[in-house]
Amino acid sequence: MAERMGLRERKKRDTSLRIWRIAIGLFVERSFDEVPVTEIAEAAGVSKMTVFNYFGTKEDLVLKPMEEHAGDLAHTVRERSPGESAVAAVHRHFLEQLAAREASIGMDPDPLNLRVRELILGTPALLTRTYAWSARSTRLLADELIAEADRERGGTGEAVAQCVAMQIAAARTALTNEIHRRRSEGKSVDEIYPSMVALAQEVFGLVEYGLGEYAIRR
Repeated sequence: MAERMGLRERKKRDTSLRIWRIAIGLFVERSFDEVPVTEIAEAAGVSKMTVFNYFGTKEDLVLKPMEEHAGDLAHTVRERSPGESAVAAVHRHFLEQLAAREASIGMDPDPLNLRVRELILGTPALLTRTYAWSARSTRLLADELIAEADRERGGTGEAVAQCVAMQIAAARTALTNEIHRRRSEGKSVDEIYPSMVALAQEVFGLVEYGLGEYAIRR
């Protein structure tokens, strides 16, 4: 039974990935708005209903893999070790993602990873939804910080938690944007890895230790 379930899950995963790759290829070639779902289904060798069973909407064909990571920041902070700050936990996790060449931060060497980002930036509907996803990710992190503060310190105020969450999320977003920028210039993930490790130290360091010494006018 376990083996059959394993095979079934792998088949579903492979089908989902095939549909996604075909959809992205067509969207990049002709634009998101110009490609109907029926054409994607035909190219993937499945029915239109099957496409919607795997991806609830046309936008999901692009954004679902990314949106599955909305809770990553909150999860990382929730599962951190005793004595580790929230910022340090996200920093550590980001370094792990860099080393693993994870697609969620743009480190996948597959050129399709870059095409997805370009597609989102060039499609208003996708870009708007991406902003909403980012806000949700930050909100989930803030909720985790609020819940922890209530449990352990009697609360520190929602505004403080939101401020911290926004700074942590912004640091990670800035680093991810920099990865995509360098990849768009033709640099490989292996080329940018050492400098991104160093940059992560600098960026998360600003959040960890404050901005008091940054941008003092000379």
